[in-house]
Amino acid sequence: MLARLFIATRTRLTGGLVLLALALGAPLPAAAFETAARAAIVIDHRSGDVLFAKNPDERLPPASMSKLMTAYMVFARLEEGSLRLDDEFPVSEKAWRTGGSKMFVKVGDRVTVEDLLRGVIVQSGNDACVVVAEALAGSEEAFAERMTRRARDIGLADSTFKNATGLPDPEHLTTVRDLATLARTIIAEFPDYYGFYALTEFEYAGIHQKNRNPLLQAGVPGVDGLKTGHTSEAGYGLVASAERDGRRLILVVAGLESERQRRMEAERLLEYAFRDFREYRLFAADEAVVEAPVWMGANDRVGLVPAGPVAVTLSREARDDLVVKLLYDAPVAAPIAAGQQLGRLQLSAPGLETRDVPLVAAHDVPPAGLLKRVQDAVSHLVGGAS
Repeated sequence: MLARLFIATRTRLTGGLVLLALALGAPLPAAAFETAARAAIVIDHRSGDVLFAKNPDERLPPASMSKLMTAYMVFARLEEGSLRLDDEFPVSEKAWRTGGSKMFVKVGDRVTVEDLLRGVIVQSGNDACVVVAEALAGSEEAFAERMTRRARDIGLADSTFKNATGLPDPEHLTTVRDLATLARTIIAEFPDYYGFYALTEFEYAGIHQKNRNPLLQAGVPGVDGLKTGHTSEAGYGLVASAERDGRRLILVVAGLESERQRRMEAERLLEYAFRDFREYRLFAADEAVVEAPVWMGANDRVGLVPAGPVAVTLSREARDDLVVKLLYDAPVAAPIAAGQQLGRLQLSAPGLETRDVPLVAAHDVPPAGLLKRVQDAVSHLVGGAS
């Protein structure tokens, strides 16, 4: 059995529910996977469903994983057309002096945006991050404030950025859930630039450096990004994504003790998620979930459809307990406009965060003529009386 579908409608005549959908009462199963990471999460890219989570909302120092937000700011400017890859930014003394991992830019150089992105993403260059920040906002401090504001706009509720690099600052904090959301947003919004994360190496100023992503370097199937992070305070972390057979997953681990442990835990968790979870497609985009009765309309019924495909990603154990509730008021009063929200699907299963999917009218329904309105009124009165 794939799912149980319950329908709940509220009549406009009585105001009472004709049928109540059953609610799941079973407790969530114990976690089927354990990790040494201080915090970790795996999400399905398409649906956003959380497949695994450990301390997903604990605020932690992200180290260089916060460079995802630095790159996001550049991608957004490129996408809107106010910046080009061949634009050049000057290198300040502050950028040149910034410690930690480096792209090895020199004071007075002018470096293209394209090379700076490679420096940020492949080489994790703190100097490249400062060059970008100063060019786009005047100072790194102002750029960090913009990073935080933009983070709120895209749903990163628990992230605060105090610099462009991820170097230690007591207020520079995020969560693995926010990092997964950020990675998902980058992949979805900037497909033309996401390819930077698949680069395995980059040479600048005669210095050749390899991408620090251990899953990318090891050739783990499907892995094509994103970013590592490490400081003594944060430990070892990784944001990674992989696509296999049309399914893309996003993984974040944080707070590990060594490079080796980071690689092993990330690979184990990714393999577990691909092996034990599957995407179940319930309805196609614009597929009628139900034909709802119409009150006083030129048509007797109108299809309720989702705006996009409806799918959930579940473990094999949870799939038989998937419950789909269909909720809408009936009959629907005309006039009705195509795309008007008239109901919703509510999806729930053990381990799945309850999700609501809006259902909209498949087509316009204009008001009925006088004769049909009289017939509808009589019909409903008789039906209500009986």
